[in-house]
Amino acid sequence: MIRKISLLFLAFVIAGGISCFAQMTTTTGMSPANYVQNVLLGGGVTVSNVSYTGYANAIGEFSITGANNLGMSNGLVMTTGTAMLNDPTYGPNMGPHGPNNTSGAGTDNATPGDPYLTALAGITTYNAAILEFDFVPNGDTISFNYVFGTEEYMEWITGGFADVFAFVLSGVSVPLAPVNIATLPGTGQPVTALNVNLNVNPAYYVDNGDGFGSGTAPDGPTVQYDGFTTVLEAKHAVECGETYHIKLMIADAIDGAVDAGVFLEAGSLTSSGVEVAVATVTGDTSIYEGCTTANFIFSRPASQTTTTLEIDYDITGTAIEGTDYNNFPNPIQFLPGEDTIIVSLTPTNDGVQEGPEFITITAYTLNSCGDTISSTGTVWILDEPILSIGLVDTTIQCKDDSVLVNAIPAGGLPPYSLTWSNGAVGSPVYVSGDLYGDVDYLVTMTDACGNTFTDTLTITVAQTLAIDTLISGPSTCDPTGWVSAVASGFSGTPLYNWAGPNDTTAFVVDGTVAENLASGWYYFTVIDNICRETDSVFVDILNPPNAEFTASPVTGCMPLNVSFSNSSENFDNLEWDFGNGQILTTTSTAVQPQTYNQSTIVRLIATQGSNCADTAYAVITVNPCGCTDPNALNYNPMATSDDGSCIYPVPTVIAPNIFSPNNDGDNDLFFLTTTNTTEIELVILNRWGGVMYENTGLNPAWNGKTQNGSLADDGVYFYRYTVKGYDDALLEGHGFFHLVR
Repeated sequence: MIRKISLLFLAFVIAGGISCFAQMTTTTGMSPANYVQNVLLGGGVTVSNVSYTGYANAIGEFSITGANNLGMSNGLVMTTGTAMLNDPTYGPNMGPHGPNNTSGAGTDNATPGDPYLTALAGITTYNAAILEFDFVPNGDTISFNYVFGTEEYMEWITGGFADVFAFVLSGVSVPLAPVNIATLPGTGQPVTALNVNLNVNPAYYVDNGDGFGSGTAPDGPTVQYDGFTTVLEAKHAVECGETYHIKLMIADAIDGAVDAGVFLEAGSLTSSGVEVAVATVTGDTSIYEGCTTANFIFSRPASQTTTTLEIDYDITGTAIEGTDYNNFPNPIQFLPGEDTIIVSLTPTNDGVQEGPEFITITAYTLNSCGDTISSTGTVWILDEPILSIGLVDTTIQCKDDSVLVNAIPAGGLPPYSLTWSNGAVGSPVYVSGDLYGDVDYLVTMTDACGNTFTDTLTITVAQTLAIDTLISGPSTCDPTGWVSAVASGFSGTPLYNWAGPNDTTAFVVDGTVAENLASGWYYFTVIDNICRETDSVFVDILNPPNAEFTASPVTGCMPLNVSFSNSSENFDNLEWDFGNGQILTTTSTAVQPQTYNQSTIVRLIATQGSNCADTAYAVITVNPCGCTDPNALNYNPMATSDDGSCIYPVPTVIAPNIFSPNNDGDNDLFFLTTTNTTEIELVILNRWGGVMYENTGLNPAWNGKTQNGSLADDGVYFYRYTVKGYDDALLEGHGFFHLVR
């Protein structure tokens, strides 16, 4: 359980790159003492008398880069084969290295097993690798993390025997009989391939495929073994200051054909009291005023969480508590169940440049040996950073030139973001100039704290070439337009070019004047020995043709007669396409009406000479009309528009002359039998004119009861009705009937 003492808590995750495939490397040949002291050993443990028995290359240090499914990235590995990828004795592609590309991989070292492991496996063992040493703990618990894997998963474990390993702890200066501490959590049951697999205790099992790519899980990228345990913790209660012996061993069972291995996490062999660690946003031990915070993390072993523990600590350094940073609680108290307490340090942004200051926390605990153990953490507080941007002004020869420029942020806390006034982001970026002058680009940097700084980059344009004037004269449809340009500032002899209209490849004239031009855009370019300058001018058109007409009506029933009103101007000829098969070429605006049996588009083209034309369109929509009501006698299913021509059938009414409401299921209701009706109003009267029943609906019916719910007497009754037909026409009638029960 983690408890945090702070008004403000920031969690920082330092994310590294993740490669697609994990890469394992191993190093063998170290001395047994180096394997323990430099790889396995953590805090609070002193070791001695280290020895190793087995094939020399069956033990080694491992390291994994990139994402992996082993659960640990470095440590010590012991195998029943070899820890080397390319063992000089057994050849290449050996060892525990992934990916899992072989089923049943392994080597037989032809070395003996171990009696303890033979007894644990229930069958002879081979190729034992045994690392053992004495140790003295500082705390009351010894613990380390491990993963056990084997190529015997899953196909070789059904026979009741499997490769075996054990971590056997015994006392040296205290009476402790040998005990295997590699057990399943909370059970005391030894961890083996027989009791941790897909079918037994699967929560502790990782399926790594079968080496063929056809197993229950994809073949894993990290290790060769077909399966392995999750990261487990081996731990046992010890007495502080006493000497113990531990024997870490693994062996093949039945035969030495396929390999198994046990991975021991680096630095996980520990037996310590309270520790102080520091976590900051930068990943080191420095924070900035007004930006980042730091966490002093106090932790104690999980084995000590059953009691309340109070910790005193000293605060030293040049930073002043309550002035340069927030006040800390002291002492701190671990409550039962708590193993971690976080104290957050938030620096005060005082706006004063006073240089780096630091704070050091030293926590003291008394272990069961009576020794005082101290743990220290230090944080440096830095002033709010001074930001700057490295920029170099530059000159370009022509205004259309672009140049790649750099902005180098400095100060503050990375990562930085850079925003330019032209919308570009980052660095380097391309910038360009403007004619005859300097161009200033503002660059704004923002650091990880949100602090900003803006600087200016100046681009000086050295271009002298310029287009001073562009003029044009309008064109008729013949064409008769013209353009003229004036340029200055040449370096050497200039070259001129006109292009257009609209298409820059359609028209080219050398010189400053072009004549007999049609209407459109024309592009003028002048080139000297250094630069190029381009501008454009539009040649207007005089009295162009205008095609314009209206149609009436534009929608209606088939056949549809449409009249046209033509208001076109400035034309020599008119070309009609009426869309009904009729084509007309004329010089007159008059036009005859047209008849349409289907929807179409009418087009009118007004032309002037051979170069000018204008087009107008109208959409004519013709609907098949008729009766669209399915209830009508003349219903037309092809009609999309109703023309009001529906003819409806006449309603008919038949009334019974007797009914017997005696609940025998036959003739228990009085109702009218009708056709071609949408609504019936029915009134039942007795012989004295009293209303017995009255209702309106699709089929009202009387059940032979009075309006107060009592049974009506036998006798003669009268009815009156009004029915409504499909066209809402009303039909009235009356009559009498006998009620007989």
